[in-house]
Order: sequence, then C-alpha cells, then structure tokens
Amino acid sequence: MGICYGLQAPLNHKGTVSQCDHREYGFASLEPTKQGPDGKVDALFDGLGDEFQVWMSHGDQLSTLPPSFHVIGKTDTAPFAAIAHDSKPLYGIQFHAEVTHSPLGKEIIGRFVLKICACQKNWTMEEFIGKEIKRIRDICGEKGRVIGAVSGGVDSTVAAKLMHDGLTVNVSIMVDNGVLRLNEAAQVNEMLRKDLGVNLTIVDASELFLSRLAGVEDPEQKRKIIGNTFINIFEEEATKIEKLAEEEEKKGAAAKGRVEWLLQGTLYPDVIESISFKGPSATIKTHHNVGGLLKDMKLKLIEPLRELFKGASFSSLPR
Repeated sequence: MGICYGLQAPLNHKGTVSQCDHREYGFASLEPTKQGPDGKVDALFDGLGDEFQVWMSHGDQLSTLPPSFHVIGKTDTAPFAAIAHDSKPLYGIQFHAEVTHSPLGKEIIGRFVLKICACQKNWTMEEFIGKEIKRIRDICGEKGRVIGAVSGGVDSTVAAKLMHDGLTVNVSIMVDNGVLRLNEAAQVNEMLRKDLGVNLTIVDASELFLSRLAGVEDPEQKRKIIGNTFINIFEEEATKIEKLAEEEEKKGAAAKGRVEWLLQGTLYPDVIESISFKGPSATIKTHHNVGGLLKDMKLKLIEPLRELFKGASFSSLPR
C-alpha cells in the first residue's frame, strides 16, 4: 500500500501524475466508491461509513489510472484518492492514514495489514513489558545495581517504571541541566513519586552544563558535550552511591553490590538518526543518549525501549 507519494511514484510510469490546481493541505472528506453489481465497497473501507475525514498534504496527484487499477475512494478534489489493483493486493491512497488527523487511519492500516495481507498479531505491549522486566532482572542479577536516567519525558519515565517494577535495588536520577522549565524538576519529582511510585534523586548540575556549553554554536558539538556531561554526572553519582553503601556495610548493613548499569529511555528513532551507515545514508543528528555518549564510559547500558517507536512507548504508560 503506497501512501501519498508512495501512491504516485510506482504508478507514474503507467498512469499520469499531474500538478494540482492548488496545493492541498488539510482535511478532506473521502467517499468510498461502490464496486460491482452488488454495490460493495472495498475491504479497506468496508463498514467505515459513506464518507469519513482524512488528511491531505500534496501538490501533485494521480490524474489518470494505470492499467488494471480501479478507484475505491474519492474526494471533491481527488478523483483517485484511493485505488486498488483488479487482481493483485496492490493499493494506493493519496491521503495520510498514518497521522492522527485521519481519525480512521489506524483502522485502515490495520485492515490492510490484518485482513488484506493476512498478518497475524504476535506482539502485545503487555507481553513486551513482562519480557523486558525479566530481561532487566536477568542482566543485572540479584545484586546488580542500576541508575535510571530520567528527564521527565515519556520515554525515560517508561524506562524508569520498568526498572522500578523489575528491580528492588535501583536509583532514578534526574539531572537539572540549567535549561529546564520553571519548577519542572519539582513537578517531575512529584509525578514519579505520587503517580508511579518511583523514588527520584535530583542532581543540580546547571552551572556545569552551562559553563561547558558557553560559546559553543555547532549543534552536533553541543549534543556531544551534553551527552558526555550526563555520563560524567551519572558516574559520579554511582561512585557516591557505592561509597555510601560501603559505609552502611561497615555498620552491619547487607551488601548491596556495585552500580554497574545505566538505564536509558532510548528509542529506535534515536538510534536511526544518530548512526550513519555505509552508503548514501547520513547522520541526521546525534542524540545525546546515543552518539553523544563517552566511548570509555564505565557504566554499562540497559535500553529496554531501544526497538520501539514513540507511539509504542507512550502506549505502555499506565493511564
């Protein structure tokens, strides 16, 4: 299924793609077209109503159909807003089903994946959370201690919650880097403690960050300085935690083990954008939690969300 330009590009050599009279950007009402003598609409749109709202964003559109394709949906300005092949599972939609502005977009993509492509659901967020909690326990062991890097955003909060649920010995740390919003650290602290039961330690390193960034203009250099400084602080905090534990052990407390691990809320897009592969692809931007990390850092990384995108990370938060 090609979406927008994905519809136009593969069909341009057989159909015709022309410039619109005016660039279309915004909401449109799509009408599924009825097929055959029984007047049924295509399986992609069946049961979604006589018309529904979609989001358009294009300056060109298909103006003649390629051979063996037929129309399955249209709008007032796009007569070929959705098309399908007569005998092959090939679809094209001019609108953007992947954005929230198309309220039924998720349903449409789901129908294509599950009904038309006959894919099976074999992944759930609940199963993922359970596996990641077990994996964190297996990696760290009974005495392994973990520092969780928390910013208060969705991703690090999800990672901190997974760590909290998976380990009895862990410390979540939020670093005030000097550019937080007014009272943000206090608000994050209250949210994590009250709503998620996560104990948070806040480290004020604002002067250190601002002094290291003073006079630096290049964005890539800034991100690497930020990433390195975060690691410096987390390693310093790990040393403090271990020294405090040693003092407690001398007084008869049970041994707690070394702080070996740093847990981050790294997502898959962070990795994609930070790494340049061999070939034509290039680094989009270095993320401070990926390409901006010290190469000789002592702490080992745990990144339970590394293979997720933002939407999946958000959906794992408790409501």
